[in-house]
Amino acid sequence: MKFLHVSDLHIGKCVCGVSMLDGGDQAYWIDRFLELCDSEKPDAVLIAGDLYDRALPSGDAVETVNRLLTELSSRDLCVFLIAGNHDSPERISYADAFLAKSNVYAAGTLTEKLTKVTLSDACGPVNVYLLPYVFPERVRALLKDDGITDYDSAVRAILARQDIDTSQRNVLVAHQNVITPGKTEIFGGSESVIGGVGEVRADAFDAFDYVALGHIHAAYPVGRESVRYAGSPLCYHFDETKQAKKGPVCVTLGPKGTEPDIRTILIPPLHPMRIVRGSYEEVRKDLVRADHRGEYLSVEITDQIITSMIYNDIVSIAGSHESVLMKIHSDYEAFSEDAGSLKEEDAASSTPEQLFAMFYRARSGGAEPDDNELAVIKKAGEIVRNSGGTLGDDDVAALLSFAEELK
Repeated sequence: MKFLHVSDLHIGKCVCGVSMLDGGDQAYWIDRFLELCDSEKPDAVLIAGDLYDRALPSGDAVETVNRLLTELSSRDLCVFLIAGNHDSPERISYADAFLAKSNVYAAGTLTEKLTKVTLSDACGPVNVYLLPYVFPERVRALLKDDGITDYDSAVRAILARQDIDTSQRNVLVAHQNVITPGKTEIFGGSESVIGGVGEVRADAFDAFDYVALGHIHAAYPVGRESVRYAGSPLCYHFDETKQAKKGPVCVTLGPKGTEPDIRTILIPPLHPMRIVRGSYEEVRKDLVRADHRGEYLSVEITDQIITSMIYNDIVSIAGSHESVLMKIHSDYEAFSEDAGSLKEEDAASSTPEQLFAMFYRARSGGAEPDDNELAVIKKAGEIVRNSGGTLGDDDVAALLSFAEELK
């Protein structure tokens, strides 16, 4: 039996103020994934959580997910999906009985008995269990068990209440921080994990022949090859450019007791994400290369502060190559000083975005702004430039309205 395992689609995601939905990146990936379904002809698609980026998704995000599920249900396959920590459990579970009539099985709200669907092939039955994101507090209340104190005990308590026939093939779809004791995984990007938070040991899933995991945006196995993260379909943070290539995981289950065949099928993104680092001249030479087109860029300049002239030059070069400058940063010594000690001549030659970012870091103990805060900083810079340096009440109102829309 063949499955395609994906996770962490985060439909509606914005990266550095750029919408992956409006920019066509997520729609492009969905089209390529549907083409892959047509060529691979899986028996089922497993979506391991974080279908949406927010618990309250936009109308466009909902329409995009509706298109994906409608297209998948029109093919001769089943769809299994669960709620991740970014999803609203109630929204994922909405109309689940109706969706099941179209072979789309959704589990959003955690229940004592997990959703279980049995499929069959020439080798016999395959039981697919759906485990939405587990919060220990909810499981403790659901099972009335004060012995549940952490994520690991919560997951084990739920699984212990399932009637799992280990003589048959069993598949689990889950969305947790799964670890192998004694092994340190490298986390980073938009789903950074603080060591020890929310950990579930991989041996909690020993009853299953394949475990389709979501939550971590990197793609890798945990403990054994058949307990695996698919990773996010796109890079949602520049740290994720350092991860191994990601794509849908194609899993073929043979007879019980045999190892599944597992392979990753790459889907190149519409806009590759790339970090360009070097001196100003080195960065310029890199960006003007003919083969560097249609990218999302983070630029790090090492030999001077980023003046308005440099900023505009980099933006112009990127635009001429149909690329988007998402981030620009300087490691130059003068720029590394905080906002309170910034030299007057450096402040005069800095862009409004840089000044806002430096002020933010100075007031937040050195913390970097997140994606939404970067979007507000970028918007503030645009307003400052368009206002000629003098902000009016309408400008402030426009900025506050923009910030409110991002919540």
